[in-house]
Amino acid sequence: MIRVENVTQVFASRGGSVHALDGIDLHVREREFVTLIGRSGCGKSTLLRLMAGLLTPTQGRVQVAGELVTAPRPDVSVMFQRPALLPWRSVVSNVMLPVEICGGDKKQHRDRAHELLELVGLTGFANKYPHELSGGMQQRVSLCRSLVTRPKVMLMDEPFSALDALTRTEMSEELQRIQMELATTIVFVTHSIEEAIVLADRVVVLSPHPGRLRETVEIEIPRPRTLGLDTHAADVARLSSRLHALLAAPPRATTDLRMVNQ
Repeated sequence: MIRVENVTQVFASRGGSVHALDGIDLHVREREFVTLIGRSGCGKSTLLRLMAGLLTPTQGRVQVAGELVTAPRPDVSVMFQRPALLPWRSVVSNVMLPVEICGGDKKQHRDRAHELLELVGLTGFANKYPHELSGGMQQRVSLCRSLVTRPKVMLMDEPFSALDALTRTEMSEELQRIQMELATTIVFVTHSIEEAIVLADRVVVLSPHPGRLRETVEIEIPRPRTLGLDTHAADVARLSSRLHALLAAPPRATTDLRMVNQ
């Protein structure tokens, strides 16, 4: 579904070039849930923006469904850390915003919006406004907005990091359930190792400065999973220890930094 081929990203700055990503090769399969983890500054969000078509790679290419990504696509949704709901619009109007931007059958999508609100436990809140909702409820509305156009791919950049621990657990469980029901391909950026394990089919570990793909770890734990204690706690602990070790290891030495466009 998503192919990242030999992608390098360099940003120009007053002090010289900032080498964000170097030679990234990654294939995300259809209906797969992949999480990206790594230290701050390793290029996780940059990689997500390249997949979304919000950035053009300095070198290499990104494809979605066999097509080169050169700009944002209507079949790829992006969800950020903050819900960014428009305060003057009702819940259902916020969910419908992508339909108004991209076009489509408003009646059909409005029915879809109400179905999604019911799916995430917001039945009866369609005509409320953002200020009447809790942070977790607002993020649920943002999730519905990301899903309303039935995207092939969802790209999620730390969407639960600002939530309290209990709400974060609930949202993680909700997202697993939705992904299993809707079979959407998801790439999810997080700083939380436990969250990465609970959500993912595979965890992709990036090393920093510049970001390189250090290792991909398969998560073979039956779903549904939870951040709390359950029958798979030992497996989560084992994988968590492995990922901690990968993140703590120093970057691999290289003599080829491929500093392009300097």
